[in-house]
Amino acid sequence: MRRTSFANWPCSIARTMDLLGDWWTPLVLREAFYGVRRFDAFQQSLGIARNTLTDRLRRLVDEGLMEKQPYQNEPVRHDYVLTEKGRDFYGVLMAMNAWGDRWLAGEQGAPVVFHHERCGRQGHAEVVCSECGEPMTATDTRPRLGPGYPPRLAERPDVRERFAD
Repeated sequence: MRRTSFANWPCSIARTMDLLGDWWTPLVLREAFYGVRRFDAFQQSLGIARNTLTDRLRRLVDEGLMEKQPYQNEPVRHDYVLTEKGRDFYGVLMAMNAWGDRWLAGEQGAPVVFHHERCGRQGHAEVVCSECGEPMTATDTRPRLGPGYPPRLAERPDVRERFAD
């Protein structure tokens, strides 16, 4: 069964989900942030089928989140290294981790904690306004049409209602 593509939807969340495609892709990226670079190490740490891992790594390379860097010639083998675009995904994973720690960790507590090197303390991700630094929550934040929203869709009554002031 072929899945619906969200690549051209006027929504960055939908476009991101189209890129991620499944649950393995964020986990591959997580492992890359943990320092994993080699195919066999990804496969071992995730317990993922080799063909599935090959597909996910190929997609991440094709989409510019990772790049292949050869480390051996005979046979040719590569490290998979995060690009700037890939490194920029860290905040997404940190937000997912913070939510999971709050709602899914259980009595034992967080399975992984994060030490912030700059301040020397353990912390967690928060989504804050880039302008005032205050937290952005669902109760005090409203979506508005941005410059990239297709004008033909912006005229629809249901769209105008969804993004009304």
